[in-house]
Amino acid sequence: MLGINMDDVIALLESMRTQLIVIGVALCVAIVLTVAVNKFWLKSQGWRKLIHSWSWIAATVAIMVAVSMILFGPLNTTLNLMSGSGTLSAASKARAEKLATEIQNEGVTLLENNDSSLPLADGSAVNVFGWASSNPIYGGTGSGSMNTKYPTTSLIQGLQDAGLKTNEQLTKKYTDYRADRPIVGMVSQDWSLPEPTAASYTDAEMSQAKNFSKKAIVVIGRSGGEGADLPTDMSKVSTHPAGYVSKVQAFGGEETHDYVNNGDYNDFEAGQGYLTLSKTEQDLVKLVTSNFDDVTVIYNGANAMNLNWVNDYSQIKSVLWCPPAGQTGFASLGSILAGKVNPSGKTSDTFIRDFTKAAWYNNIGHWNYENMTDFNTDGGFFGKFTPSFVNYVEGIYVGYKFFETAAAEGALNYDEAVQYPFGYGLSYTTFSQTMSDPTVSDGKVSFDVTVTNTGSAEGKTAVEVFYNPPYTNGGIEKSTANLAAFEKTKSLKPGESETVKISFNESDMASYDTRGNGGYVLEAGDYQISINSDSHNRIDTKTLNVASEVRYDGSNTHNGDKTAAVNHFADADGNGSVTYLSRANGFANLAQATAAPTNLQLAQEYKDSFVNSSNVDKWLEKTKSAEGDVKMPTTGAKNNIQLYQLYGKDYNDSMWDKLLDQLTYEQMAQLIGYAGYNNGAIPSIGKVRQSDVDGPAALNNNFTQQGSIGLPSSTTVASTWNKNLAKEFGKAIAQMGKDLQVTGWYAPAMNIHRSPYAGRNFEYFSEDPVLSGVMASSEIKEVQDAGMYAFMKHFALNDQEDYRLGMLHTWTNEQALREIYLKPFEMSVKDGGATAVMSAFNYVGNTWAGANNALLNDVLRKEWGFNGFVLTDYFGGYGYMDATESIYNGGNAMLATVKTTNGITDKSANTVAHMREAAHGILYAAVNTYVYANGAPKVEIALWQWIYYAAVAVITLLLLWAAWVSIRRFLKRHAAEKAAAEVEAEVLDEAPADAPAEAEAPAAE
Repeated sequence: MLGINMDDVIALLESMRTQLIVIGVALCVAIVLTVAVNKFWLKSQGWRKLIHSWSWIAATVAIMVAVSMILFGPLNTTLNLMSGSGTLSAASKARAEKLATEIQNEGVTLLENNDSSLPLADGSAVNVFGWASSNPIYGGTGSGSMNTKYPTTSLIQGLQDAGLKTNEQLTKKYTDYRADRPIVGMVSQDWSLPEPTAASYTDAEMSQAKNFSKKAIVVIGRSGGEGADLPTDMSKVSTHPAGYVSKVQAFGGEETHDYVNNGDYNDFEAGQGYLTLSKTEQDLVKLVTSNFDDVTVIYNGANAMNLNWVNDYSQIKSVLWCPPAGQTGFASLGSILAGKVNPSGKTSDTFIRDFTKAAWYNNIGHWNYENMTDFNTDGGFFGKFTPSFVNYVEGIYVGYKFFETAAAEGALNYDEAVQYPFGYGLSYTTFSQTMSDPTVSDGKVSFDVTVTNTGSAEGKTAVEVFYNPPYTNGGIEKSTANLAAFEKTKSLKPGESETVKISFNESDMASYDTRGNGGYVLEAGDYQISINSDSHNRIDTKTLNVASEVRYDGSNTHNGDKTAAVNHFADADGNGSVTYLSRANGFANLAQATAAPTNLQLAQEYKDSFVNSSNVDKWLEKTKSAEGDVKMPTTGAKNNIQLYQLYGKDYNDSMWDKLLDQLTYEQMAQLIGYAGYNNGAIPSIGKVRQSDVDGPAALNNNFTQQGSIGLPSSTTVASTWNKNLAKEFGKAIAQMGKDLQVTGWYAPAMNIHRSPYAGRNFEYFSEDPVLSGVMASSEIKEVQDAGMYAFMKHFALNDQEDYRLGMLHTWTNEQALREIYLKPFEMSVKDGGATAVMSAFNYVGNTWAGANNALLNDVLRKEWGFNGFVLTDYFGGYGYMDATESIYNGGNAMLATVKTTNGITDKSANTVAHMREAAHGILYAAVNTYVYANGAPKVEIALWQWIYYAAVAVITLLLLWAAWVSIRRFLKRHAAEKAAAEVEAEVLDEAPADAPAEAEAPAAE
């Protein structure tokens, strides 16, 4: 669940300025009149009381009107978001809990198992060392956090539930040391790794542990989350002595980046990153391995940690990777350790021995442009920003594609660089795999793989299919290893076999050629098709010959493209300012391409066309001029079309024009500008408000605090290599969504694990685009088929969190963009049927992703055939996000709940035409949900509105009563004053005759 954004609070108050002034003025006038109208100024008590009463009645009416304008104006979206929302049914809860365990069963990866260290004997006693064992990683932070309403199965509980006995004295030591996990927030982070020092373990404690069991487990954990990447150099984080209490808050507060040492020494030296062992952890490993001969290491985290150290200790017999488990997934870890479940996970990323060997090493993070300070922005409590950049210098050679190809070319020593390849994972049994000869028919490559369990334990495994295409030196860039397809076997008993059918498009092996106008091409030559145990080790290989080159153009588009793919992102590669890694001459430019950037100047051609909030008005006028005269679209027509009538109709059905003609400018502006966490209501066309919610592994309503069970992370799902589990994931989300009255799910996220240091890797699937795309599209298809819409995100190149709000120019070449970074999104549209997209904060090249015409129109809609709507990522403005710019370039909606730059004020025909098309996409996605499946939905009045109407009725009656009482009392007082005045007048009339005698009386005495 996300917290309160103070920038939004300030923006909300600013949007209520006029009404708040009215309230203040009304109160001041009433107070002034109450004080000023007194007996010295106005003798009549009746009139004084009447003025006092009516000044407060008038003030109350003015305040009521102002409050009403606030409630149905600036606060309307927020109040609606706080209303409604159902509750999770027992059936949905049980299904999700069961699924979480099933996913984790297959997502945990066995990396080492020497001397058959695992599984443990039934009922074994184990010593579980490491503070992370008492506070493990369930998910991520930010939008990916777990809902605290539901209990979690802890790591220790998971072991105990599997029948293992754990040393409770050790666990108490850790919970006594620290009960809570350090906060890794969106603005500030406490990167501390709590761990009692080795010196704190007494001889008595170690003796007790050795007497308890000869088996030791060491748990190491690493967290991550939205808003920050993991530190690559811990010495640059504010380091504090042991005992210091960090001031980091989960959301908001002063920006702070802390690390608290565990002992009287520094846990990290200069240059050591968060994904290496701290000194305290190193000391713990030395302590445990010096006292136990059979040690299992469990790494709990989504980011591929440097585990090279496990091979330094002969006592470490087995290693398990346990990615974030969700709220019940740790039950699986116990079952795997106890042998009740045979591990079948495979790595979804490459585990590297030496990060400096990676092509990304010098090019993650950000660099500020020195010549762009004129465009500086203020991101509120997220900080102030100067336009910045990051270079994706590795091109297509991301993850294993680099290591496999560079090793094949002799550019690096594979074993020195890589510890566990992509797709690697062991089992408690063994398997053999044989493949038949591949055939090509109707554009499909097909063959069978026979998998046999040759060991002594029941289990399942993945069938991994790779291809190695023909390469011409200096030609189109190609990796020697490329995942083409994969399947997961059923659970096979010892000696049992299964024939797995493999099929993939021949065109999947095509490469994108940027030369000329660009396009996909399948070059002639021999393609090696192999089944592998991982990206590096082949089991069997066959050769498939492509006799002649195939170019995918207008008459033969690539993988079902609606229009042929051509170059659209020439400007995104930096136009010569970035040197990209090339395989030519055995990666001859490796050192040059992968060096840290030295040019901190944005080229003048890019500076001249750069747009943020400082010059967007000029951009708009220039753009309208370029568009020329546009006919003003019809608005406010009375065509009597209701939205439900469009359910199931084609995006271009003529009825849409009639419906869109009915919309007013104000309705479109509200629908587009305030689409944060909801799809707004338009009563005149029968459109009800629909709820869209956060959570890559759950459904979390940040306003009602209602939510679902948290499932294992996307990294865990990818590590199962089981597309059926991804489908079940989508089905569970859909079922829980209907329980919670949700139609939109802000997930799945499918950016690429370009680097293990990216903060949101837990939310993304893999370093590989095919594995990511299959899992993401499988989830999306089930959600869409159930009548919801899933937002594939973050479109595109949001592969790091660092400086994501800093106008981060992400430079990459078009081949890498299409083959790596856009591939999962393409699959999610074509295979998953996505009707909703969340764009990204960053710039793609020189243009904000949320207003990138090439990305959102040319590729997404025209090439891939997407119909639906594109929503921005959280719309805080931040000095560069602009709603009008977005809708002119393929965006539809702003993820905003308060007024910043999400409002559209231009009323030209050009802008209204773009608003109409933006509304079309939003309404298309909205109507094709379960809400409209059975006709016109029931329009429900929000609870706050019932309260408002009741309050208005009561206050109105009280005001009428007060008015009646005040008038009645005035009339009584006025009559009394009149009578008193008449008596006084009579006395005065008689006064002249009596006055002389009265005047002379004193003298007579």
